[in-house]
Amino acid sequence: MRVFVAGATGTLGRPTVRALAAAGHEVRAVARRPESAEMLRALGAEPVPIADFFDAGEITAAVAGSEAVLHLATRIPPFGRMRRRAAWRENDRVRSQGSSILVSAALAARARVYVQQSVTLLYQDLGDTWLYEAAPLDAAWPLASARDAERETARFTARGGQGIVLRLGIFYGPQAPSTRALVGLARWRLAPVVGTGEQYVSSIHVDDAAAAVAAALAVPAGVYNVVDDEPLSERAYLGALAAAFGFKSPRRISRRLARFLLGPGGEVLARSQRVSNTMFKAVTPWKPAYPTAREGWPAIAKAWGR
Repeated sequence: MRVFVAGATGTLGRPTVRALAAAGHEVRAVARRPESAEMLRALGAEPVPIADFFDAGEITAAVAGSEAVLHLATRIPPFGRMRRRAAWRENDRVRSQGSSILVSAALAARARVYVQQSVTLLYQDLGDTWLYEAAPLDAAWPLASARDAERETARFTARGGQGIVLRLGIFYGPQAPSTRALVGLARWRLAPVVGTGEQYVSSIHVDDAAAAVAAALAVPAGVYNVVDDEPLSERAYLGALAAAFGFKSPRRISRRLARFLLGPGGEVLARSQRVSNTMFKAVTPWKPAYPTAREGWPAIAKAWGR
């Protein structure tokens, strides 16, 4: 299949391009800098020079001839800037305006498949209740733009295409900048458990997420959760990280302090996320190589030689 990827040089994009190329797909991907183009060639993709991701004419021309279009681009701010609304503007634009442009380009190209990266953090906090794809949402800031992207995917489906939304759990992986940042904080016990720590964390190793994106090219249109097999409590999740690297157990802070430190983003990250991957596993042969973070964190520590 001829596949066009936006966000191919990001945390999820790189392993996804590698997985698509290994599966025999003809991959073309956005490259805005010479070093990005070199990276994409090494991964097995043809780089497509793009000067402006928000130029509809340029994107339409780049997507022409594609059978599938993948929107994996994000601009998530680092932990230290999450409390500032201004830090989220570029990410909101990528998800809202960028998704609209890409869907229109995919329709113009008569692509059969459109895949949109989304997040499980859209779900309301329902405590220890299992969250399936029909669970109620709470897309307040800074998540509103993720819903915009999902609505654009529905527009692709309404026009006769195979629109697929993948609601992904919290990323972690050896090449993920957010993982390095979290481990750095955990080393100094600055990655605390919020509240009681009993709230669930639904995570996904980035390599498993990439394999899921590749598998999604063959699923029916719809929304799918992509998380590991067993959500852990936040206390167990951060405890697994600390144990893998030989750190002391994390401290605890109140929800109120978390909101002060991270703003509304802190409240979102403190939501209980007991998310099920049952539907996606039912329609694909996909299985996570790291069923829980208990296996994933030691693998990362080993990869880093810790």
